[in-house]
Amino acid sequence: MIPAFAGPSRGPVFIAAERDFRPYTVAVEALLAIGNQFRRLVETVQDVTLFCVTVLRSAFRPPYYRHEVLEQIHFAMIGSLGIVMFSALVAGQALAIQLGRELSRTGTKSELGHMMVISVVRALGPVLTGMVVASRMSAGITAELGAMRSSDQIDAMVAFGTDPIKRLVAPRMIGLVIALPVLTILGDALGVVGGGFVGLGYHLPLRSYYIGVYKYLTPANLLVGMIKPFFFAILIATVACWKGFTSAGGAKGVGVSTTQSVVISSVGILVTDFICTKLVFRILQW
Repeated sequence: MIPAFAGPSRGPVFIAAERDFRPYTVAVEALLAIGNQFRRLVETVQDVTLFCVTVLRSAFRPPYYRHEVLEQIHFAMIGSLGIVMFSALVAGQALAIQLGRELSRTGTKSELGHMMVISVVRALGPVLTGMVVASRMSAGITAELGAMRSSDQIDAMVAFGTDPIKRLVAPRMIGLVIALPVLTILGDALGVVGGGFVGLGYHLPLRSYYIGVYKYLTPANLLVGMIKPFFFAILIATVACWKGFTSAGGAKGVGVSTTQSVVISSVGILVTDFICTKLVFRILQW
């Protein structure tokens, strides 16, 4: 037998240990998830913006459904009047209690009317009214349109040649644009009046209180507060109708869309309030 050839010795052989790539995999998956969420957010903002532009265009083109517009004005204004008035009165009194206590400590309680105008007319009144109306109208509009979507009523309107944006969405937006500024004016007035009654508890005469109110109830202060309801109304109507039109999954899907509509509208009002205040302050050079 011929012995096998034995080659030269190569020394010890080292086998590389397997590297654990699981942490890197988790990090990559997390980045992908964040990217997908951001992409969906951008797509949603784009869809809502295009939907809003479409509604605004259709609102100024015939045919005009006057009966539906009047019905939506009644639903938004009269239906929300009681809760807006009560909320504004209580919130104004609560704010006046806080301000009156601090002003009485410094001996400047005569400035309560001034502080109430700045706080209520500029910020608290529009935002509070918008939040109250959004919580009511967003849920109602989304639930109604979502039920119509799930029962194929919207598809039937399209089949018969009726524009659902023109028939269903535009009247609701017009109704809110008309109703919300009126409700804001009433809410501001009740908030300021409620502060006057609280001032009596700090021995501040109503005459002194309303002198401060009239002194600072200037067109500039009114502009800061009264420009916001128009944007709030467009936001509420757009989000509520869009969530109703895109709802799916039957009754459960309508419920989810209704919840999302109220949340998005409420958060959107806060963001819009900040943007409007910043822009108006820059325009007025304050």
